[in-house]
Amino acid sequence: MVNKIAPSILASDYANFAQELHRIDQTSADYVHIDIMDGQFVPNISFGADVVASLRKHSKLVFDCHLMVVEPERYVDAFAQAGADIMTIHAEATKHIHGALQKIKKAGLKAGAVINPGTPVSALEPVLSLIDQVLIMTVNPGFGGQAFIPEMLDKVKTVAAWREETGYDFDIEVDGGIDDKTIKACKDAGANVFVAGSYLFKADDLASQVQTLRDVLNA
Repeated sequence: MVNKIAPSILASDYANFAQELHRIDQTSADYVHIDIMDGQFVPNISFGADVVASLRKHSKLVFDCHLMVVEPERYVDAFAQAGADIMTIHAEATKHIHGALQKIKKAGLKAGAVINPGTPVSALEPVLSLIDQVLIMTVNPGFGGQAFIPEMLDKVKTVAAWREETGYDFDIEVDGGIDDKTIKACKDAGANVFVAGSYLFKADDLASQVQTLRDVLNA
C-alpha cells in the first residue's frame, strides 16, 4: 500500500487557512485532514461544510473529512457539494453505519469508517466491503496534542490482517499523537495513511517536518 501523509488543519492557524493550505501544498503531503466536530459527539466544536467549501478554493489536494458528529448521514450531501473527497464517519455516531456508508458512496465520495479507542475493532468487520478507508483513532477524539495510545496498534494489526485475508482494497489510517517516533510503529502494524497535526504545525518549516515523517517511513 502507498504511504500517505495527511496534515490535520485543526492544528493550523485558523485565521490564515488559505496561507496554511498553501504551506501544505508546498510539502510532499498527500491529503489535507479536516476534522469536523459538533460539540455533541465530542466536546469540541470546529467547523462545517461551508468552511470546507471555502478551503476547497485554495487547494487541489485530497480533502479527507473526518466527521466527529452525531448522525453523520445527515451531512453527506453538504460535504459532497463542499468538495470533500473522503468522508469518514464514526461507527459509534450512527445507528445505521452500513446505510450511512452506502449514502457516502452514492454521493460519489470515498467512504471511511472510524472507531474510538474504547470501541472493539469487531465493529468494523461487517462493513469492510463498503469502505475505502479504516481510521483507527490512536487518541480519544476531540482535541489535538494528545499522547499516542500504543495499545491501538493491535487494532491496526487486526484490520491489516482482515485486509490481507479478504483481498479488500482499503487504506488504514491512524490519527492522534503521530510524530517521527510513533509513525514507524504504525506503519509496521499495517497503517498506510498517517494524520499528523501538532507535530507538523508546531514547526515553522512545515515542508521539513513532513519530509522527516516521509524519511522515517522510507527508512
